Amino acid sequence: MEIDRRAFISSLGGATAVGLMTHEDRADALEHYMMDKLDEQLDGEAGAVLQQPGQGGGTKYPTVAEIEAQIETRGVRRGAGSLFAARPGTNVKRLPPMPDKPTLVDFFKLRFEPANHVLQSANRALKTGMSEHIILACLLHDVVLNLMKPDHGWWGAQLVEPYVPEETSFAIRYHQTLRFYADPQAGYEYPEMYYRTFGIDYVPPPHIEATYKMLKNHKNYMAPRLVTVNDLYAFDANAKVSIDPFIDIIGRHFKQPKEGLGNDNSPVAHMWRTIARPDSPL
Repeated sequence: MEIDRRAFISSLGGATAVGLMTHEDRADALEHYMMDKLDEQLDGEAGAVLQQPGQGGGTKYPTVAEIEAQIETRGVRRGAGSLFAARPGTNVKRLPPMPDKPTLVDFFKLRFEPANHVLQSANRALKTGMSEHIILACLLHDVVLNLMKPDHGWWGAQLVEPYVPEETSFAIRYHQTLRFYADPQAGYEYPEMYYRTFGIDYVPPPHIEATYKMLKNHKNYMAPRLVTVNDLYAFDANAKVSIDPFIDIIGRHFKQPKEGLGNDNSPVAHMWRTIARPDSPL
């Protein structure tokens, strides 16, 4: 996917605003921007650039001071999950009801859609003959963005950990770190778009560097590495994907609770309930 560098920087409030962000925040913002642009192209919804309220399709972007002045005027923070915030200039939509005992596939169809990016990622892993544990990790690695955007690798692993193989949750948790480090032998080059957008002197923050040092010699290093291989390259606006090819893999490797996700009293049941019922006031 080609990214308009100026449009991306403008969407964050301009060069001054970008200069105040950490490298981790910039990288997360870029990935979220790409995912939103992909969804915009495929489902025809409004663009994901951050416009001032009431501007519709305009291209005037707020200054840093204007963004900071809006903090106490907004009903949601900018890091809120996708289910909790409408695209700029629009309202949230009424969500269809969930079944009494919702399955993972129900969440994909009723809460995660459009899920173009993760479906493309999993499809790429499937076509290249990767293990079903890795395919499942690719399918699930970003679904938590509907609930929570910061540190999505850790949040995402927590969301699915009771239900998936250890290799899958490990891969989801640490793909966030490894996307910043090239591994040509595994088929992952540092994205050229990062150089164009952030400059060649990018240095990940200390907690990411420390995690990378741990991962380099870890026995399961290749699990999150393979997710990165199928992550940042899964932004094809012309790709036609669906959940159907992964139904059997989900059946074999996702431990669907008989009570339904959110009703099984697991340590993460509340997270699934929140995704299922994001309009609940208390």
